[in-house]
Amino acid sequence: MFDATVLERLGIALVSILTAILLGLLMVAAAGYNPIVFLNNLIVGAIGSERMLARTLRISTFFIVTGVAVAIAFRAGVFNIGVQGQFVVGGLACAMSILWAAPYLPSGGLGGVGLMLIGTVAAAVSGGLYGALPGVLKAYADANEIITTIMLNFIAIGVVSWLITNPFREAGSTNVQTEPLPASVGLPPVVFGESGFSVVGLVLTLALVAVVAIVMARTRFGYDMMTSGYQASAAVYSGVDAKRNVVATMTFSGAVAGLASALFVIMYQGRFLEPASIHTYGYDAIAVSLLAANNPLGVVPAALLFGGLNSATSYIQIYSDVPVQLIDGIVGIVILFVAVPELFRMAAHWAEFGGEDE
Repeated sequence: MFDATVLERLGIALVSILTAILLGLLMVAAAGYNPIVFLNNLIVGAIGSERMLARTLRISTFFIVTGVAVAIAFRAGVFNIGVQGQFVVGGLACAMSILWAAPYLPSGGLGGVGLMLIGTVAAAVSGGLYGALPGVLKAYADANEIITTIMLNFIAIGVVSWLITNPFREAGSTNVQTEPLPASVGLPPVVFGESGFSVVGLVLTLALVAVVAIVMARTRFGYDMMTSGYQASAAVYSGVDAKRNVVATMTFSGAVAGLASALFVIMYQGRFLEPASIHTYGYDAIAVSLLAANNPLGVVPAALLFGGLNSATSYIQIYSDVPVQLIDGIVGIVILFVAVPELFRMAAHWAEFGGEDE
């Protein structure tokens, strides 16, 4: 075994990405398409214009927050596969709390800020509580959190779909959606104009990443979470309540997923739509977190990569005859190579760039 350093992990990620792209281009060529044209479309579709760059950054922003939510749990040795469900629950809570509170706050900018704060808190609390449920089941009933979080995804999507279809549906609308948020609710369209993306949202996201990274690496709370997840007996011996910390980990993870949905509703949608129409940010976040080695800071470049690939998909579909499923193949190859880091560390060792055997 080799103990991977930060630089080794960065090298592994870079080699994984380059290898995946190379193999992806070989797949394109083997399928009878021009790999150079495909690569050009991939780049243009991600950053080829201001509109495309805004779309890439918007998608990446949601991947960053959901990726951090997954990383919190995974880094603490708990598997939260339920970020999608927590995202859905938080999004509905955000939209409805804003709509319910709007009549009681003044119109204009100040009232809009107040409504956004209310919606954000509601989303974080709802996502956190929904994340706490599988945490309680794992800690006190020894339930497998992978199974419970997956099942809770289906429950969240089903219940929220019913709520939006029935009591919370926009009056007179043929679409399954809530009422639109007040005009005063929204982030300022800095730099990119009316594109559904605000640089303010990205700045707030990066600030959240920094806070989570500090909490996980520099606080007693973060240390207790990781100890409880990986070495419960050692945590108990040192005086830590391992069960309580498992619940706290899942709550923290779910709250961050709720923050992602608040950003989604406020910055992008302006309402909340039927969950089936929402991109699977919570599921894709698992791959983002794995690529980042479950490091909150590493989630940022990993999310940018996934955001660019997702943004390029629609461009390739419109302007190229290359099947867009090949992008999914490239993403799968990236995950595959990240899942076997020992291969790269051993190769580095053989090339005398790695460390010594332990």
